Amino acid sequence: MRLSWNEIRTRAAQFAQDWQDAGYEKGQTQLFYRDFFEVFGVPVRRVAAFEEPVTLLGDRRGFIDLFWKGVLLVEQKSVGRDLTQAKAQAFSYFPGLKDADLPSHLLLSDFQSFELHDLEEDRRIAFALADLPQHVEEFGFILGVQKRTFRDQDPVNIAASERVGHLHDALAASGYTGHDLQQFLVRMVFCFFADDTGIFEPRDIFLDLLENRTRDDGSDLGGWLAQLFQVLNTPDDCRSKNLDDDLARFPYVNGDLFRDPLLIPSFNPDMRQRLIDACSFNWSDISPAIFGSLFQAVMDKDQRRAQGAHYTTEKNILKVIEPLFLDELRDEFRRLQARRDSRRIPELIAFQQRLGLLRFFDPACGCGNFLIIAYRELRALEIEVLKEIRPYRQIDAFAALLSAVDVDQFYGIELGEFPAHIAEVALWMMDHIMNNRLSLEFGQTYTRIPLARSPHIRHGDALEIDWGEVLPPEESSYVLGNPPFVVQETASPLNGLPAARMGTKPVVGAHYLFSDADKMEFLQQEPNAAKFFRPFIGAAEFLQGKSRWILHLGDADPTELRKLPLVGKRIAAVRQMRAASKKQATRILADFPTKYEVEVIPVRSLRPRPHARRPLQSTPSPRPRCR
Repeated sequence: MRLSWNEIRTRAAQFAQDWQDAGYEKGQTQLFYRDFFEVFGVPVRRVAAFEEPVTLLGDRRGFIDLFWKGVLLVEQKSVGRDLTQAKAQAFSYFPGLKDADLPSHLLLSDFQSFELHDLEEDRRIAFALADLPQHVEEFGFILGVQKRTFRDQDPVNIAASERVGHLHDALAASGYTGHDLQQFLVRMVFCFFADDTGIFEPRDIFLDLLENRTRDDGSDLGGWLAQLFQVLNTPDDCRSKNLDDDLARFPYVNGDLFRDPLLIPSFNPDMRQRLIDACSFNWSDISPAIFGSLFQAVMDKDQRRAQGAHYTTEKNILKVIEPLFLDELRDEFRRLQARRDSRRIPELIAFQQRLGLLRFFDPACGCGNFLIIAYRELRALEIEVLKEIRPYRQIDAFAALLSAVDVDQFYGIELGEFPAHIAEVALWMMDHIMNNRLSLEFGQTYTRIPLARSPHIRHGDALEIDWGEVLPPEESSYVLGNPPFVVQETASPLNGLPAARMGTKPVVGAHYLFSDADKMEFLQQEPNAAKFFRPFIGAAEFLQGKSRWILHLGDADPTELRKLPLVGKRIAAVRQMRAASKKQATRILADFPTKYEVEVIPVRSLRPRPHARRPLQSTPSPRPRCR
């Protein structure tokens, strides 16, 4: 039986204590990793081999310290040794490995520190041995725990989009267009989802209404839908006593979704059937996060281009929101989770309540994909917090603690009326999904129907609206999103500033990159390399006043480079790193190791701003952070 993460963290803490004084590569490596794998309850000899022989370039032989085919390669050094050199040595083994055996992860260590590389996701994490308990989940691959995959083009999502698209086309062909069509589709999508996920009880009452109470020719379908919209917008105690029994079964939804009057389309047999086809689809498997692509499927292509609308995949959304706020919140939770003093539970409760105070703002939110994914991940983190709290609370008291996070913490501006409404509905749908998950976790039914709170999505132009009217800056915790950009006819920015362009993309790993301290140490050993260092300014350097340097060797005289042995080692390491890449374009670049993949060399050097911004705190920042 697989160990729980709590058990693994406990074992990791003991491992860190047992090996706190270790440091000799040759004499202790095998014992070290025998105990390391035991942290996860996995015998190392069952999955991996020590001192695995491998053929290096030039027919030389090398030995991998620990090798798990297709999964993990470990390069171990004695304490205090340079892990940069360890990384270069590890990559030198790759050309001698079969493609099927290339590892997905690379671990570098000097006993007292770890550097783990996820080669598939191009992600690196470094930490000290003492901090291993806080990072054990990074090693889930040892247990066979697969990383979450993001099914942005899941066939289920595509099929749902197609059915709504067919319904849209039939309605538009009948002359039903514009605002009413968009509002009607939003309401229909909500009803489809509600019919399959427990918002409407019992399940399929909406489908039953369409199939069994409306005429085959569709002549009375509009009237039934008009009555249904009124029912969904009317509290139970305010409804007519003469209401049809099949309509009376529907709940009061609130949330203003069904409030405004709407012209109802006149249906024919084909339009009725398309509505039934869309409703009969199983919407319980649909993620609200794909509503952006659904929107694109039913929106006019020319209009989409004109407005700059586009869909950002879930995978790319997570690449933004995880470093922006999720990673830090998760780290704080792990620290609180590991506490063993009397303040542990009060601090966890306070942390959960703090999650409910955060405010998120996407000023060009489209269909709300960034907000929806951020809400889902925040609720998922809150559930983990509640699971830690529950054993120490009475059930009644615990019930009062159920979710402090709600959709009214999320704000957006959207130019299009249809996507603005989709964003609202999708957030409510994600809220229901997470409420169901909470109910399953704790065995208590938890719902928010009728809807008491709403997202704050403003229909308007983010270039004209004062953002402070939507969310005052002092109340904003995080600003996020992917604003649409459309190339203008003069190709010049509206504000008169120089046009932004793509910067240099080195693809050199860490071999040509240096901090101030690294640069100083390098030049102490090889002072003649000073002329090849250039400032390397990315987002962190520009916004936070940080400093970084890069070796610029593209125009260097080969004769001069041969006189710089340390620079030569860096060039060789880049060649090996590129040659081992899974990307063909990168492997081609291996023959040109002094060149960057993309070279945009400024005519004059730019220096980072001298000020440094305050580091991110776990509590809401008084100023928004942009990403």
